[in-house]
Amino acid sequence: MGLLVKGADLLCQTGGSFRIQRSERQQYHCPRPICRDTAACCSTRVLGCRSIVPPPKLLTADKPLPCRSFGLSLLGRQRSAVRVLFIHQNFPAQYRHLARALRSRGDTVQAIAAPQAGAVQGVELLRYRLPDAAAVPPVHPWASDFQIKVFRAEAVLALLQQRADTLLKPDLILGHPGWGELLTIKDHWPDVPVLHQLEFVYQLEGGDSGFDPEFPLLAAARSRLRLRRVHQLLAFHDLDWALAPTNWQARTAPAQFHDRVSVIHEGIDTATIAPKPGSSISLGKRKIRFEPGDELVSFVARNLEPYRGFHSFLRSLPLLQRLRPRAHVIVVGGEGVSYGSPPSDGRSWKQVLLAELEGQLDLSRIHFVGKVPHGVLHDLFRVCACHVYLTYPFVLSWSLLEAMACGAVVIGSNTPPLAEVIQHGHNGLLVDFFSPAALAEQMAAVLADPGAHHPLGQQARRSVVERFDLEHICLPRQLELVDWLAAGGSATSRPAPYPLVKG
Repeated sequence: MGLLVKGADLLCQTGGSFRIQRSERQQYHCPRPICRDTAACCSTRVLGCRSIVPPPKLLTADKPLPCRSFGLSLLGRQRSAVRVLFIHQNFPAQYRHLARALRSRGDTVQAIAAPQAGAVQGVELLRYRLPDAAAVPPVHPWASDFQIKVFRAEAVLALLQQRADTLLKPDLILGHPGWGELLTIKDHWPDVPVLHQLEFVYQLEGGDSGFDPEFPLLAAARSRLRLRRVHQLLAFHDLDWALAPTNWQARTAPAQFHDRVSVIHEGIDTATIAPKPGSSISLGKRKIRFEPGDELVSFVARNLEPYRGFHSFLRSLPLLQRLRPRAHVIVVGGEGVSYGSPPSDGRSWKQVLLAELEGQLDLSRIHFVGKVPHGVLHDLFRVCACHVYLTYPFVLSWSLLEAMACGAVVIGSNTPPLAEVIQHGHNGLLVDFFSPAALAEQMAAVLADPGAHHPLGQQARRSVVERFDLEHICLPRQLELVDWLAAGGSATSRPAPYPLVKG
């Protein structure tokens, strides 16, 4: 059930009540379910109010709803501004929308980052410096990753000390512990709560490493992986709270810290990333134009590598081309590696796999376009008959949810965390990551009868709007969590916002 409200622009007072600020009698329906411990009507800007409330009912100005707010605009008084410091070597990264939202509501926002970081309007950006390569002392190869993390931690601490007279003490720090920058933050500000971005914790079992039998995890590699976890595990011992985008990614944290994790995705701008009639894709060099209804398959990855199933996908294409002689494939992505290891002979994975499949592919119907602008990517999702997304058990790509938001029929691998988002036959299709034949047959089935599969794309968009919409779901929840922590929320304060779902 949703919350029906007569009027608009509800305001909230700590220990007080909701009331209707404007007199219009327009009805709004909140797209988010209401339960007994949560009241948040996104469409009427009740952002982050959590309450013990009776069953939802029609509210009017003379029927107040008791509530407990976290830094919202107050009846008769203004919410206190929060001082927030982001620490991320590649800022704004996951924090682009949250940083802008905090700034636009009047909070003081600062950021510490590496030299390559980008600017966000209204956010003071301080850049730390790392030592030149020539000044880095030699270290055991197994410890090289930790050494880089220590350099970043040292650089952040040095910058904080240098700017001690001018840098305001924040109410809350947000950062990504995977880069090492948070290792020393509690030595400078021990009483400031830190919200960790829990993207992924390296797993010795059940994760990406050792998942693919084609690339077994040998003993030395396993030992090196164990040491790569050092800075992540150290960070948990200073953990105030963590934020993860999916439940599966949250569960990569050690179990004893699961009660200090909230699950809120970064959010998808579904107003912009949406179906658009009349979309098309043109390949200038080949003078080919694709429109909805064409037999077009898309595959997208930051880099074309095994982590994102590029080897399984390319090996499926000989069969697909036999089954669907008119099908075309557009492959988006660079030829480097983002997560795994490159081939040992110096070639790219694309070169290795094309050599393996030499003579089996009609390359005139396979288009490698490299990296493309974001808007072009969305047009590809709008036009393709199906989009293929494969991944090891690893971080969920934004591109998957963006494809779903555009109404694409997604064929994905039956691997976590993808299975958390796609229900087979409901809002997409799932296949065995290791079965190129099954993938080819599923692609061919979609291309053969696009009309029968079109409802999957429609439901895919509905799923993203209902669960991952930036403006109405994710950003309000992120702001609620920020206010809760800045106001003293902790593992002993209940209820915590959007906790990890057990299981």
